[in-house]
Amino acid sequence: MRKPNDVTLKDAISKMLDVYRIRRKFDETSILSVWPEIMGTAVANRTKQIYIHDKKLFLRIESSVIKNELILVRQGIIEKLNEHAGSEVITEMIFL
Repeated sequence: MRKPNDVTLKDAISKMLDVYRIRRKFDETSILSVWPEIMGTAVANRTKQIYIHDKKLFLRIESSVIKNELILVRQGIIEKLNEHAGSEVITEMIFL
């Protein structure tokens, strides 16, 4: 039986991320870790570099064909990644 002051583990972790101001970094890391799952193995295998800085997702894609396709659907990718994170972590995609 729960006491009135009990907090769920999810709420406790969420509060800790806010208190230590590490939520953004946590969200960024979570997005990078699901890149292969969201984009598929064909894209993930050709992604040679990926990182986030100042809400910008930087990508180095090995295949120019895949890079051009990603450029065309970049807004949808940004929305899907932010939806996964549950907040606006990425506002822009930049290809290196």
